[in-house]
Amino acid sequence: MSRACRHLTPTFATTATTLRSGPPQHARAALAAAARSRWSSHSAAGTASGRRKVTLQTLQSMYRKKEPIAMITAHDFPSAHVAEHAGMDVVLVGDSLAMVALGMEDTSSVVLDEMILHCRSVARGASALFRIGDLPMGSYEVSPEQALQSAIRLVKEGNVHAVKLEGGLDMAPQIRKITSAGIPVLGHIGLTPQRQNALGGFRVQGKSVVGAMKLLEDAKAVQQAGAFGTVIEAVPAEIAGIVTDQLHVPTIGIGAGSACSGQVLVQVDMAGYFPAGRFLPKFVKKYGDVWGEASRAVREYGKEVKERLYPAPEHTYPVAEKEVEEFRRLVNTRQ
Repeated sequence: MSRACRHLTPTFATTATTLRSGPPQHARAALAAAARSRWSSHSAAGTASGRRKVTLQTLQSMYRKKEPIAMITAHDFPSAHVAEHAGMDVVLVGDSLAMVALGMEDTSSVVLDEMILHCRSVARGASALFRIGDLPMGSYEVSPEQALQSAIRLVKEGNVHAVKLEGGLDMAPQIRKITSAGIPVLGHIGLTPQRQNALGGFRVQGKSVVGAMKLLEDAKAVQQAGAFGTVIEAVPAEIAGIVTDQLHVPTIGIGAGSACSGQVLVQVDMAGYFPAGRFLPKFVKKYGDVWGEASRAVREYGKEVKERLYPAPEHTYPVAEKEVEEFRRLVNTRQ
């Protein structure tokens, strides 16, 4: 599509002349804005959902009332927009975007600057939700000071309300350092994808007594360090339930059963953004078929383009016939 077509807007010379002695300046501005929205393909989708903002205090109140917390991932403006309008409580800009949005091999490939860019995009689409950004691998493990510096960047530049980092007892100093600066932290224990190589791949955690005790130790360490909650990933439901009962902060399960204080899923997985046959973890339930619907729409579009059925007259802009004839005459006289 040519740049001229993408930015085509009507001429309002006559209207503007009429308005000089008519409505006030704000009315003219409103009219111009409405015209741009109608004629340009670059009008913003808007974010006003009319919802009350979800804060950390909101989540803590839900936890005390034993009301499950609904969390979903988002990696850009449209997915964040869906999350807000669909009634989610929390949106997580997870490092899973490395794989589902950037096509990388694993979550450890994404860097902090990329996470910040995606967080900013999500913030524009989910202004009412509590927003959490993942600290990517390599941005917090070296020292508590490095962790704090990265967390500050994610909050200030990414416009999120809290950060998430993977690890339990070993990451307690980092969590303590970040929270001491007034930045809320969500922990992440159990299966920690950034450390899949050390864990021997994506394996269920806490299946043995030793593993379960380690999970509980990590959970309590994260809590003691000041985290407002923790994700528990890929852990048997019974074990996750016991750990949840031993804490006084919320647990967010992903493949950890329904006894957790809330749940999170990768939006791309649960909404069906990819074709059938793509591997999905056991805990993922597909609630939609975005791939199927989008593929159908794009195929239909391509078919209509080939058959010259699109664009139809209702998709084109009107012009006076006399202007066309005069334009044609001028073109012909120059040949």
